[in-house]
Amino acid sequence: MEAQRNKITDIAIIEELKKNSRISYNKIAEKFSVTEATVRKRVKKLINKGVIRKFTIDVDPRKIGFKIEAMIGFDIKEEYYTSTLLELKNLPEVISLTTSTGDHMVMIEAWFHDLEELNEFEQKLSKLPGIFNICPAIMVEKLK
Repeated sequence: MEAQRNKITDIAIIEELKKNSRISYNKIAEKFSVTEATVRKRVKKLINKGVIRKFTIDVDPRKIGFKIEAMIGFDIKEEYYTSTLLELKNLPEVISLTTSTGDHMVMIEAWFHDLEELNEFEQKLSKLPGIFNICPAIMVEKLK
């Protein structure tokens, strides 16, 4: 029963931290009728187990001058796969880089000031070794 209660507490803590990574442990403790020490210990265990990998922020790109948010899918030839992924990680335009199944082997989230920047980035991608089948999609509205 204790393990089940800890799992519920862990999930509740994670959900609160996902909503606001700056929330105090006291506020989480109050919400779920546990002590601050319980929350602090559970978070420490979640970090040590690798469940919580990092605390981060959610940025509104438009408020810092980026008018275009894009998801860009593409494929990479097998012989270039690892080296090209390493190169992509270092591109400043890349907000997130994910390997995937489905229509594309790789998905990138990137922000741009205008369409010209997006087009220039597509050209940059097309020049990287092994990249082909580039398919950008401009995000219209992020719902969650």
